[in-house]
Amino acid sequence: MEAPYRNLVRPAGSPATRRRGTWHLALLCGWLLVGAALCPVHGQGTKVLPKANDSQQVTLNLKDTDLQALIATVAEITGKNFVVDPRVQGKVTVISSRPMNQNELYQVFLSILQVHGFAAVPAGAVIKIVPDVTAKQDAIPTATRENPGSGDEMVTRVIHVNNVSAAQLVPILRPLVPQQGHLAAYPSSNMLVISDRADNVERLVRIIRRIDASGTSDVDIVPLQHASAADVVRVLGSLLQTEQQGRGPGNGPMVIADERTNSVLIGGPRADRARLKAIIAHLDTPMKSTGNTQVVYLHYADAKDLVPVLQSVVKGQSGKGVGGAAGATGSQSVEISADQATNALVITAPPDVQRSLRAVVRQLDIRRAQVLVEAVIAEVSANKAAQLGVQFNAAQNFDATGPVAGTNFTTGGSSVTSVAANPLGALGDGLALGFVQGTSTLFGTQFLNISTLIQALASDTSTNILSTPTLLTMDNQEAEIVVGQTVPFVTGQFTNTGNTSTTGVVNPFQTIQRQDVGLTLKVKPQIHEGDTVKLDIQQEVSSLTNSTVAADPITNKRSIKTSVLVDSGKIVVLGGLIQETHDESVEKVPVLGDIPVIGAFFRSKSSTLNKTNLMVFLRPVIMRDTGLASAYTAEKYNYIRAQQMALQSKGVFLMPRARAPMLPELSRYTQLPPPFDGEAPTTAGPGTAGSGQP
Repeated sequence: MEAPYRNLVRPAGSPATRRRGTWHLALLCGWLLVGAALCPVHGQGTKVLPKANDSQQVTLNLKDTDLQALIATVAEITGKNFVVDPRVQGKVTVISSRPMNQNELYQVFLSILQVHGFAAVPAGAVIKIVPDVTAKQDAIPTATRENPGSGDEMVTRVIHVNNVSAAQLVPILRPLVPQQGHLAAYPSSNMLVISDRADNVERLVRIIRRIDASGTSDVDIVPLQHASAADVVRVLGSLLQTEQQGRGPGNGPMVIADERTNSVLIGGPRADRARLKAIIAHLDTPMKSTGNTQVVYLHYADAKDLVPVLQSVVKGQSGKGVGGAAGATGSQSVEISADQATNALVITAPPDVQRSLRAVVRQLDIRRAQVLVEAVIAEVSANKAAQLGVQFNAAQNFDATGPVAGTNFTTGGSSVTSVAANPLGALGDGLALGFVQGTSTLFGTQFLNISTLIQALASDTSTNILSTPTLLTMDNQEAEIVVGQTVPFVTGQFTNTGNTSTTGVVNPFQTIQRQDVGLTLKVKPQIHEGDTVKLDIQQEVSSLTNSTVAADPITNKRSIKTSVLVDSGKIVVLGGLIQETHDESVEKVPVLGDIPVIGAFFRSKSSTLNKTNLMVFLRPVIMRDTGLASAYTAEKYNYIRAQQMALQSKGVFLMPRARAPMLPELSRYTQLPPPFDGEAPTTAGPGTAGSGQP
């Protein structure tokens, strides 16, 4: 009996305290009343047992018992922890004729709280006892179909409505929800949100299901004789669009076109179906225009491209000839022509053929996706070369009868004789050491002083080329980008002497063919299912070398032609080349060139190492809407503008007052920069081309 006394809490200064005079006396009286009412079936006297198990039962009989004393007793019996709001006060009277277990006792306790305007809200390990008006604002449990809750437990439930408008159910269900409950509709998803006692929420759910089931609509099929089902549905859809906004989702009629049977399917309430069938009857009338001629305006497709397709369709259906854009005759039953000025089709045919052709046009006249192709061409090459050689020579009398001696190697680049004739002009690349002093006469004989030339050369060349061409094209449409120069190549030459005996004039001429030298990217994308793109690619990179052959330039060419299949946004390598060559060349005098140390004066060596790494990568991106295309456009636009800003910050050399032109900021209404007038602006105010501010 001591534990309940310590756990029971009652606010000071209550009316009961003032009436009884002391706080302890009030606690004792309240506890004695509850203890007398809660007695085991086979118990003795008025003692209250400790926490009862499921097999033990108690009988509840209370008369003017303090509510907080009842809460303390229920906590002792059920083992639940309660947090009591200070506003929870009052007297309770309960009359029970049969014993109850723990669960039944707790449900009776919840009913007692409901009668007195309070609710029990679970909050983790405790249960809060609060007034009903604030219970719905607490974190009450959310009920589901599998766990709806029970009794007078406060729950919140979200109910989906399928066939009727959730907003229209609110005024019907509002009288069934108590003041402390909550009922609201969410029109966007056609749902109801209810917060109340579990039993009442379950009752409302059954009512909603009954109303929702009765709202299930029948479907009528209306076959058409003259009009097109798709056209009728389009007209009815515009008519019902405004009405649907007032009704809310899920409560309006539906119309669907069955183009295969040229019928209209109507679903909805009986009154709506009858009204729509009357409208369809007025629309399904024969065409009054003679010749059954209609003009079909296209949105995306090209009219002249669709004419042969439609002619093939009609020819396949009837097996007869079809009039086209040029040469259509009146004796033919079907005529199809294209008006390129308005991008429209002019179709003259019976109504059934008209419907068939219009159905084909609707499926072909669609917005085609675009593909952005980004290519990366990376080439890294390194060339190293080394040469070392010694040459010398001597001659006597410089005539055919005199002796000659010396060495001459081609790998050295320059010969000692050429250097002797032109010491400054004949020196090759690298370091050249030698001496030439002309001739001398000894005992009446003229000798050439021994001339010596030592050449040493080491070269190291590296190349790093990165090209990133970008190309945007429509699905299944070939596109090409060329960045380079047009170089003339001589393909033939001819000399026309004419009548040189009289005029003495020679007329030579050459035939020249110009070719593009630079970067060329040609691609044709084809979008497959699942954002997969098939690409037919032809890529070429060419450049001019420094050397020429027969007065014609020599070009380096890197090309690849292939077809690949790649997912949108993924990078794929198309191909590449990794090449490494090592050449060594030795020229020497036999026997003498092999002598250690001394042999170096009788030989010349050269070594060359070339490495080339070339890779081509590709990344396609499918653009089905304008949002993605605008994002990529803004990225490229801002990149170019940033480059222009960097150059503008450096200024124009020798023109301090001039400003480099720059693109305006990209916005929704982008304007072109002003035309160049040939004069530098004196000031750079806002809105000028040189200010950088659009």
